[in-house]
Amino acid sequence: MKILLATSEVYPYSKTGGLADMLSALAKTLARQGHEVGVVTPLYGSILKKYPEIKKMDWVLELPLDWHQIQGGVYTLEVDKGLTYYFIEQEEFFNRPGIYQHNGLDYPDNPERFIFFSKAVAHLAQFLPWKPDLVHVHDWQTALVPLLLKHAQGLGLLSRPIPTCLTIHNLVYQGVFPAKIFALTNLPWGYFNPSGSEFYGNFNFLKSGIVFADRLTTVSPGYAKEIMSAEYGANLNGVLSQRVNALTGILNGADYEVWNTSDNPALEQPYSIKNVATGKARNKELLQQTMGLTRNPRIPLFANVGRMADQKGMDIMIPALEDMLAGDIQFVCLGNGSTRYEASTRELQSRFPHKVGLFIGYDSELAHQITAGSDFFLMPSRYEPCGLNQMYSLRYGTLPIVRATGGLMDTVVDPNESSTQANGFKFSAYTSQNLARTMIRAQSVYYSATTLKNMRKNAMQADFSWEQTARRYEEVYKAALGGAGLVGKESA
Repeated sequence: MKILLATSEVYPYSKTGGLADMLSALAKTLARQGHEVGVVTPLYGSILKKYPEIKKMDWVLELPLDWHQIQGGVYTLEVDKGLTYYFIEQEEFFNRPGIYQHNGLDYPDNPERFIFFSKAVAHLAQFLPWKPDLVHVHDWQTALVPLLLKHAQGLGLLSRPIPTCLTIHNLVYQGVFPAKIFALTNLPWGYFNPSGSEFYGNFNFLKSGIVFADRLTTVSPGYAKEIMSAEYGANLNGVLSQRVNALTGILNGADYEVWNTSDNPALEQPYSIKNVATGKARNKELLQQTMGLTRNPRIPLFANVGRMADQKGMDIMIPALEDMLAGDIQFVCLGNGSTRYEASTRELQSRFPHKVGLFIGYDSELAHQITAGSDFFLMPSRYEPCGLNQMYSLRYGTLPIVRATGGLMDTVVDPNESSTQANGFKFSAYTSQNLARTMIRAQSVYYSATTLKNMRKNAMQADFSWEQTARRYEEVYKAALGGAGLVGKESA
């Protein structure tokens, strides 16, 4: 197949979260499995400086936004055999300090930026010489592409049908803007209705993709079920229920070329399942030293790496830690986000200077060192479409402590579910008390050498490789190609 992937961020060129990791790994794996793959992404400000091998194509974009004509360019890089990246240049839109926001505030022209980008993606889909069979878009920033291509096909402007697949990485982020923004699409206002792009009087990018894409996916089977409910559906559960037969939950994979313990430049002490106890002990000692903690191998070390946000469970994690740190534990945290939670973690560190290690920001090497050196990884998310950090921690023999939601529910096995297959700990009710109780359960396992050894072994043997994930996407692509032009019939 010839597959064009469209994304607002992709590792290593741009990244704010798991979307960038997912796109990079999916593209690489599909190409290795014999497909011809293109990735379209914006050319953000620092990319050319870091990657001067990216070259400008002789391709001038001139795309309308309402009555304005906006010019742009296309840069390209052949990353691997069968894998080419296309970077959309538009100096005013993309040459900025941040991807979506600056100083914690969204760019006010984000709708213009990503309507232009979506139009560029649709343009490439039509005119790239290798003629992609299908376009796979991700999240609200590219969710207009299915509608743009459907409209072009209806006008007879396409030389061939180009089916689309939309992946919802997080339903909460929908790209909702005032109705007047719809004029920038240059589409007929007939699409702006409750069965199309209109959403309680506003223009909803993601809803447009849900309605008009040939196939829909989300990033775990558990999340695919959750978003059909009022609790997790973010007011789109009704729309999604009409497309339920087009929706597939596919668990993201983990890139084990990057996230591994045996061949990792970030780890001073490599280890494997054969020497996990000694390997983790040494990495723990190094981590305690790096983060200014008491160097004691007997103290259980808990960790968290990620965004400091309500979604990630910070509002129950901070109170649970306040209780638990009165006992004999340590905690290491790497991340940033809400100023409230940054302040709360700083206060914890000031109160427990030899028990709490903190790095506000992100450091890739330190993330690997924390995951390798910790005993337990905290992910008490309010909701979690897929989650990658729990997969990384499993591969590192660091037992995850998670709330049973979305992809966390699909990847972690609690001892109460299976004493022989357990690889972590889960709790259900979203309270700090339940998290603390689960941490106490983890502590008891820590002091039981045989149980700890078996659970670490199970964790490191868990396989969430991208090969099997990519095969699931192949099945979805084939379904989209087989049903091109039949959108809606599956729910009629």
